[in-house]
Amino acid sequence: MRHSRLLRTLGLLLITLFVPAWLHAGLVWTPGTGWQVEGGALAAVAGEQGRNALDLMNRARAAEEDGSYRRALRLYKRVARDYGKSIYGPEAYYRSAQIRLAQRDYRRAFDAYQQIVGLYPNYEKFNEVIADQYRIASAIADGARRRWLWGMLPGFAKRESAIMYYEYVVANAPYSDYAPLALMRIAQLHKRFRNKIEAIDALDRMINFYPTSILTPDAYLRMADVHASLVDGPEYDQFSAKESSTYYQDYLILFPKDPNVGKAETGLDAMKTEFAMSKMKLAEFYHYKRHNYIAAKVFYNEAITIYPDSAVALTARERLDKIAPKLAEQEAAAAARANRIEPPKPKKKKVLWLF
Repeated sequence: MRHSRLLRTLGLLLITLFVPAWLHAGLVWTPGTGWQVEGGALAAVAGEQGRNALDLMNRARAAEEDGSYRRALRLYKRVARDYGKSIYGPEAYYRSAQIRLAQRDYRRAFDAYQQIVGLYPNYEKFNEVIADQYRIASAIADGARRRWLWGMLPGFAKRESAIMYYEYVVANAPYSDYAPLALMRIAQLHKRFRNKIEAIDALDRMINFYPTSILTPDAYLRMADVHASLVDGPEYDQFSAKESSTYYQDYLILFPKDPNVGKAETGLDAMKTEFAMSKMKLAEFYHYKRHNYIAAKVFYNEAITIYPDSAVALTARERLDKIAPKLAEQEAAAAARANRIEPPKPKKKKVLWLF
């Protein structure tokens, strides 16, 4: 009998040590009775420590209900520090975050939520934590400011920090509904701050990681628009024009019934025209500046190939008709020069005399 009691005691001790109590239960607050642990025989911290933790939690919540936020935060901090491995630990962080959020102290609220993400990934309110982190990022992105001096004076808006908070949301819950939303906001903010390369990176992650999201069509359009905004004119490198055209074309193929098809068609027309015009610029350089009609022909034909049904292609065909006589002369002269080229004569072998 004694041995069986000892084994049971040891078994309970091992379970207490190696299985976190908050995995088995939930905390429920009611004004009349205070915090109650529901579900799981190992729900609460045992003995005097459990009573101390519960007393601190009740005092903290009472202070919170009375509006004594500073006192409530101090008490929740003690719970998180001294009883962080119990069921009360994540709840203490959560209540602290809620108070900080009410005070519009967005940074500390976000940090408290982040403690839950890092320390208590199985917390029953994990989805609410991610949702609140997203709301904090959105509030800051929209210009919300913390109030200083007991809530009377506003602080400075720090919209750039919203990008970092959105990135945390993506990393914390990549399979949640908030991740694609966060990536789209990241891209929007980077574009606002003229960080176009970073905006492209966010949109690229959105397209590749969330291809079935309802936001994906918009991501394709935004990607095409950002690349289009990087185009400096037909005189410059056309990499961005080609990339923009590719995303417009992909959008039209993948989402033919999307309401923004007309916008994509207009954008594609502009980018293909831009790319064709770059070839026209080269053709006319060789045509008018160098009178090299053979090179001009190459680039006029490339302009036609890029956008056959465009006004640019029509102009290119007219230019080809105009230079046809001189082009024929240059091609004949080039052929004659090629025919006059004699093959190289074989080198004579040197003979070495031994006497």
